Amino acid sequence: MGKETPMDQESAGRISAAADRDPSSPTATSGFDERAQAAADRNDDHDDEDQ
Repeated sequence: MGKETPMDQESAGRISAAADRDPSSPTATSGFDERAQAAADRNDDHDDEDQ
């Protein structure tokens, strides 16, 4: 298996920008950009708890 890397805000932003550039792309139509942003938000919450 590959290495797991938690979703961060920078990555979620790139995914969202790609979906905005091509609204008919699989990324945009599948809702992946929203899920990526939600995951980044959750990971930020976990990072705040660790500090």
